Amino acid sequence: MSLFQKKPVIESSAPFYTLGLGNTLLIVGLGNIGKNYVGTRHNIGFDALDNFAKKQDFPDWINKKDLKCELTSHTLGNNKIILIKPTTFMNVSGVALHAVQHFYRIDNSKTLVVHDELDIDFGSIRTRIGGKSAGHNGIKSLIEHCGEDFGRVRIGVGPKSPEKIASEDFVLGKFSKEQKENLKLLLQETNSILSEYAHGSGELPAETRQVVDF
Repeated sequence: MSLFQKKPVIESSAPFYTLGLGNTLLIVGLGNIGKNYVGTRHNIGFDALDNFAKKQDFPDWINKKDLKCELTSHTLGNNKIILIKPTTFMNVSGVALHAVQHFYRIDNSKTLVVHDELDIDFGSIRTRIGGKSAGHNGIKSLIEHCGEDFGRVRIGVGPKSPEKIASEDFVLGKFSKEQKENLKLLLQETNSILSEYAHGSGELPAETRQVVDF
């Protein structure tokens, strides 16, 4: 009998290590779980990550109950990329992000959040580091639990129509027929932004990309 027997593979809860890799980058998509929220404006962060994961051949999403999220990871270029979609519902997204950051030892400088932005018109995407919540409850939760100096990809879903509608009702509504016809272009551009970030050094320039004119 050999002195060295092959041990069975056991899924470990320990963080993976990235010796020889450039960075470990965390990309977070914000949204709400459940069929009632599919296709809503507030879930475009989920949609963007699903699209990115598919285009970049990430493995299937895994429900990580201990980390309160769905997670997948892949190596792009020299970087290890972790994608997560919190399963805590939007208003407490910070609980999931804090858990994942702590588990994988990733700080805000290596964290990018993709989310809807009511103050930006549909068809525009803006990127930046840090800032306030601008009334976005998901971002407010992230700031409360993790600080505000994380990167952001802000996908415009505004302006409200009709103007008198409550903001929370508007973002939980679905895109108009005309907007749905242009969502593919918006997600394609978001995919380009995420690809540039993932394949690069994790830097995020502050810029605005106008994808569709309304």
